Amino acid sequence: MSFIPDTTTLIQFAIATVILAITPGPDMTLFVSRTLSHGRAIGFASMAGALFGTLIHTTLVVVGISALIVASPMSFLALKIFGAGYLVFLAWQAITKGSAFSPEKKSGPEISLFRAWAAGLGVNLLNPKIILFFMTFLPQFVSAHDPNAPGKLFFLGAMFVVLSIPVTAPMVFAAEKFSSAMKASPRVTRAVDYLFAGVFSAFALKILTAQAK
Repeated sequence: MSFIPDTTTLIQFAIATVILAITPGPDMTLFVSRTLSHGRAIGFASMAGALFGTLIHTTLVVVGISALIVASPMSFLALKIFGAGYLVFLAWQAITKGSAFSPEKKSGPEISLFRAWAAGLGVNLLNPKIILFFMTFLPQFVSAHDPNAPGKLFFLGAMFVVLSIPVTAPMVFAAEKFSSAMKASPRVTRAVDYLFAGVFSAFALKILTAQAK
C-alpha cells in the first residue's frame, strides 16, 4: 500500500516513538498523578485524552505540511533542516535539564471520566512544544518529492498513538510503583534522558548529512 513507509523508516520511527513515550513529560505526569489520586479508570481516561490530542496535532500538521510540499518543496526542505536543529535542541535539553516528572499522590474531589479525558486533551493541545515537535519530527520520515507523503504522514501519526499505548498503559496499571521507581532511581531517569538525546541527535544528523550530499 502506497501510504505505508518502507520497512527501514517504520523501524526508525518505531524506535523513536517508544523512546519518546517512555520519556517523562507533562502528559505522563498528568495520567500517573490522576491514577494515584483517583484510580486507574481516571488515569486511563486522562491518557486517552492526551492520545486523542496527539491525533489532532498530527492532522493539523499533516494538512499544513502537505500544503507546504505542494507550494514550495524548498520551503519543506527548510522546515526539515529547521527540524533537525530543533531535535538537537531537545537532545541538549534532555541532557542538561533532564526529564520533567513530578506526580503528586493526593486526594481530591471525584471527577468524571469525561473531565479526566478533557484534562488529558487540554494538557496535550495547550502544550506548544508538542505541536512544534510534531511539525519538525514527522517531516524527517518523508520526502518532498514523494506523492504519497500526506498518506504516509497520517499513517505515522496513527502509528505513534498505537505504539504509545502498550508503553504508557502499564504505567497506569503500576502507577504507584512506577512513580516510586522513577523518583528513587535517578540513574534510570538519566539513562532515559541520554537515550532520548542520542536517538534524536541521530535523526538530526541523518537529515543534515542527507541534504549535504
